[in-house]
Amino acid sequence: MTSSENKVEEHGQQPPPPQLNGNGSDNSKSSPVVIDIDVKRNGTADNDNKTPVNSDRGSSVFLRVVSCVVGVGILTAIVTLIWYYMGWTFGLPALLVALLVILLTKPGWRWFYIAGATAKRDITALYAYIKLLHLIKKYEKKNMTIADIFHTNVSKNPDKIVILSETQSWTFRQLNEYSNRIANVFHSHGYKKGDVVALLMENRAEFVGTWLGLSKIGVITPLINTNLRGPSLVHSITVAKCSALIYGESFTEAVEFILKDLPSNVALYQYNNEARTPVSGNAKDLTTLLETACKDKIPASAERPSHHDKLVYIYTSGTTGLPKAAVISHSRYLFIAAGIHFTLRFQEKDIFYTPLPLYHTAGGIMSMGQGLLFGSTVSIRKKFSASGYFADCVKFNATVAHYIGEMARYILATPPSENDRKHRVRLVFGNGLRPQIWPQFVERFGIKQVGEFYGATEGNANIMNHDNTVGAIGFVSRILPQVYPISIIRADPDTGEPIRGPDGLCQLCKPNEPGVFIGKIIKGNPSREFLGYVDEKASAKKVVCDVFKKGDMAFISGDLLMADEKGYLYFKDRTGDTFRWKGENVSTSEVEAQVSNVAGYKDTVVYGVTIPNTEGRAGMAAIYDPERQVDLDKFSENLAKVLPAYARPLFLRFLTKVDLTGTFKLRKVDLQKEGYDPSVISDAMYYQTPKGKYEPLTKEIYDKILNHEMRF
Repeated sequence: MTSSENKVEEHGQQPPPPQLNGNGSDNSKSSPVVIDIDVKRNGTADNDNKTPVNSDRGSSVFLRVVSCVVGVGILTAIVTLIWYYMGWTFGLPALLVALLVILLTKPGWRWFYIAGATAKRDITALYAYIKLLHLIKKYEKKNMTIADIFHTNVSKNPDKIVILSETQSWTFRQLNEYSNRIANVFHSHGYKKGDVVALLMENRAEFVGTWLGLSKIGVITPLINTNLRGPSLVHSITVAKCSALIYGESFTEAVEFILKDLPSNVALYQYNNEARTPVSGNAKDLTTLLETACKDKIPASAERPSHHDKLVYIYTSGTTGLPKAAVISHSRYLFIAAGIHFTLRFQEKDIFYTPLPLYHTAGGIMSMGQGLLFGSTVSIRKKFSASGYFADCVKFNATVAHYIGEMARYILATPPSENDRKHRVRLVFGNGLRPQIWPQFVERFGIKQVGEFYGATEGNANIMNHDNTVGAIGFVSRILPQVYPISIIRADPDTGEPIRGPDGLCQLCKPNEPGVFIGKIIKGNPSREFLGYVDEKASAKKVVCDVFKKGDMAFISGDLLMADEKGYLYFKDRTGDTFRWKGENVSTSEVEAQVSNVAGYKDTVVYGVTIPNTEGRAGMAAIYDPERQVDLDKFSENLAKVLPAYARPLFLRFLTKVDLTGTFKLRKVDLQKEGYDPSVISDAMYYQTPKGKYEPLTKEIYDKILNHEMRF
């Protein structure tokens, strides 16, 4: 259960829970199907089969011949396209790798079968990838920034709506004029290229116009998670070395709470809905300042940013520690938005709907990028509503809708409505749509296509499932794997550390073998670069060296994936100390620090636990307090001040004894395995109520959780 700030409206009747095994995985999900076309070679026929054996052999030979012809044709076409668009340096190696794969595969014809079975998928993706590289090279050659590309759409359709919501309707011209005002105000206040100004604001047109305007004078904008409070908020501002903070009036209280902890050089700009509204403390009234600023052009004296310069910082929890500021350059923003645009065949006339926060990559780049870069209309909402999702799609006339997996479950749980099929949505895209509800979701709401993607904000290992394969989060080509160098390597499932062979190099996983997902790093290639975090030490932890040869490098995701024979990728689990809850990655070490402080600096360990029929893992904190000194009422009240709702532990366990590791740490793995079952745990346990209070976790409550009689 969560507090009201994270409450989802009108969940309705939840779907029945799937059958779970001891690890919380769904046993009803079958393993990927491997089609076996081998024929009998014993020279006999089935008694019930009147077809002669020679006919079976003839069919087998015919099938092999057809597979070979199709495979050779596909190979020739793909290599020709690579050679033509990417040059012989890519085409020749691709051809050699393909031939080598064929020669080494036993039996060789199997490769051609896989090629024929995956041809349409791979060619579609390759064509999109070539278009993406062509677009990137064009803009790179012209040294165009996101603002430059946006301005081409302003010139083309100045009066077309670019951002739409329940209360706002901004045209390309209006957004451009607002961003120009922002650029002029901050330039006049002495901000210049390379400076960092943070932004804390809810979903609204001004959010986009603010970072866009700052980018026009080369200022980098960290996009702050609006759920952050207390130390986490302070850290997000200071780790990025911000010289100013822009915040909406609804966040005045949160900013005032941390004023004493902010560096003295951080200037404050408060944006109000109305001009000449009182502001807090020493903050400047940004709304009033914008009234008199020039809207037609940016300052001529401002230093112009470049295509590869930093644009924004987007925060991610990573695997350990407080929020990390991932670097997004102009080229990286373009790559993310354009990559999904071409792969899923978005169109300029599409109207996108996203209730996702614009401070995240999904809503702020994948959806909003379709408006800024490709001239589409993007409809937004301040807060996700399950019952309002398709109602909004009808209202805004949306043709493409954005989701995350948790949303899909909530939407499916709402009562049937006339809006279920009244909308015009032809495609939904996002990440985390569970295979257990995928078919029901598309059937109920009449969705023709699902685009499931996977990737880390800071990483270069981004993949996509564009052909409606249920449960797959993407694929790696079995025909020409070198075209997009991503791999799954063997690793320790608990630590995520690669398992190396006798030669010291990493080892590729076989089909259907779980491993850690990686993406090869190639400097100078925007699709293969790893920009990492502002914190270089944190970035270094996400890079693995000496992968397949001495000296090479790759981004290591920390996620366990599995590939089937055809190359379809399936998410298995997360390694390390991060778990996902309510659509947010939660860092256990950050939560541990805050829980320990609130509990009087007691030893604390935090981990994720599974709840039947619920997406992700809920947080659980084990606190060493044998004398029970922690006051739960004060604990819950103070915890709400320093942690967002999704990061607050849903379960508490008060330890009376501890088992320390050799490095004097609590044994998290053992505690996580024990979970929160009162029948096997003698320690006192509590669960969080909808009001944020902690109540005893009894056997009756535990049974209700298992029977899905309690919603979280």
